[in-house]
Amino acid sequence: MAFAVVASATSPLVLLNGDLEVIGASETFYRAFNIDPGTARGRQIFDIGVGEWDVRQFRSLLRATAEGDAQIEAYEMDLKSAVGEPRRLVLNAQRLDYGDAAHRYLLLSIADVTEARLATKLQDDLLREKTILLQEVQHRVANSLQIIASVILQSARRVNSEETRRHLTDAHNRVMSVAALQQELSASRLGAVDLRAYFTRLCESIGASMIRDHDHLVLDVEVDDSKCEAEVSVSLGLIVTELVINCLKHAFPDGRPGRIKVGYSSRGPNWTLKVQDNGVGMPHDKASAKAGLGTTIVEALANQLNAHVRLTDAHPGTIVSVTHSQISAVEGEPEERLAV
Repeated sequence: MAFAVVASATSPLVLLNGDLEVIGASETFYRAFNIDPGTARGRQIFDIGVGEWDVRQFRSLLRATAEGDAQIEAYEMDLKSAVGEPRRLVLNAQRLDYGDAAHRYLLLSIADVTEARLATKLQDDLLREKTILLQEVQHRVANSLQIIASVILQSARRVNSEETRRHLTDAHNRVMSVAALQQELSASRLGAVDLRAYFTRLCESIGASMIRDHDHLVLDVEVDDSKCEAEVSVSLGLIVTELVINCLKHAFPDGRPGRIKVGYSSRGPNWTLKVQDNGVGMPHDKASAKAGLGTTIVEALANQLNAHVRLTDAHPGTIVSVTHSQISAVEGEPEERLAV
């Protein structure tokens, strides 16, 4: 009965006896591996063909399976050929027990996965090449942004208008912040981004370009072990950049000393990003509280992340919280707008 099942199978199957001799095989096996049925029957499987099946580990596993000491499950091996590249095979062998010790049989099934493995390798190679090219593009973009920032700064030094100089300086700071983001992405691999290291390096870059005395004005980062996708990290980094720049511009007038803290924590899909300072606090007059470009940027980025922005008085200073929650509506105090 086993012989009949093997002979009629549509996949490569081989029936062996206890001495690992071929009793029969499916037509698919003979055709797939160019084996002559007349010369294969009665010979050990290691001797069929031109000896390509005589692989030491395969021989050992088959013998152990015949003795009942092992069972071949998804064993992969390369079947060498006199013509062409080796074929990658996945083998399974099972001992057939009919209660007769004198008659032992093994059923060997074979799957040719050569094309599947080549496709996987090609996909991996393409992904690796894409990653390298993307990192190269990110690196070039960061360098170009730094060149643009330098041109803007040179222009700011040449103009006579104080207002124009201030606008150009703001533009320079924003371009430098985006360049810092691009550098972080080009230095990291695709996939999950470690936010603690990411925010730390980002704030170090901002501080290096905008804080003269780091003992007088301190920029701290307190982030848990959270990770996120690279695309999300860009939006978070831009939010941090805008909020920190806002603190540096408004929270410490007339050389006032202080501290800015960037914090991030998450629990499951919910997360909170906070930027807090101990500066002069929120403005009370409507003119000073008028929303600026930074406010628009932060709120737009928060909307992209389905997050909620809230500004509160820290007594002293301010706290800006950007919160993502699965709860559709966040209850609490009415939100106030930033003046950036």
